[in-house]
Amino acid sequence: MSMKPLEFDRRYGELDQVISAYAGMPADDEPDRPSDALQAYLRHTWHSRPWALSVAEQQIREYARHPPGRLRLRLGEFYPVPDVGLPESEIQDWLFQLADHLEQSIDDGAVPPHSAPRTHWEWHARFPELGQFLGGWFSQDMPDEFPDHDTAVRDYTDTTDRNLVARLAGELRELLTLGLDEADYAVAVAELGMEVDPPAPYSPSGWLELVSDRLVAFRPDYGPPTDG
Repeated sequence: MSMKPLEFDRRYGELDQVISAYAGMPADDEPDRPSDALQAYLRHTWHSRPWALSVAEQQIREYARHPPGRLRLRLGEFYPVPDVGLPESEIQDWLFQLADHLEQSIDDGAVPPHSAPRTHWEWHARFPELGQFLGGWFSQDMPDEFPDHDTAVRDYTDTTDRNLVARLAGELRELLTLGLDEADYAVAVAELGMEVDPPAPYSPSGWLELVSDRLVAFRPDYGPPTDG
């Protein structure tokens, strides 16, 4: 019988966050150097949920000490580590190495400096609503669903909870304050799911600025007033 969500989170929730950071990335951690994937996890988590680092270290070390057998994995009673490109015989040592890196980072108080995200996982962890917006409204199907970019933006604001619209506005401002080169903004929107070009004559950052301004001015339509 598979675990209930609360039990899963208590035992493996933060372990899963760490492993998710390795999606599409090599698990090439060394004793003296965490991989790019783990550095992305450390960078994001130190600045967003620093308390979670010790939870991750504990969950990973406990899992490595007591790896599950095939039966319990099949029953869904343990977290199955996804394929990270390592032989099964090396997974346990790799997990201990991750736990050691996390422990050292905590003990040293080694808070990474703020910077632009450097992995696909980190882009989406830092800008989750922007990823929903760009990936959901500006995929390659956008020209078949909307006549232009402005209509797609209006559809987002008309159909999305206003709290999420406000969150998107904040994420856009945070992205724009990074002051990236234009080529890096092109990479950013692609990583976050945008599969169409910005409308002419806008560059990626210019269009993001335009959308940000419109979201700031956005007022939800609550319908006609009612008598109180």
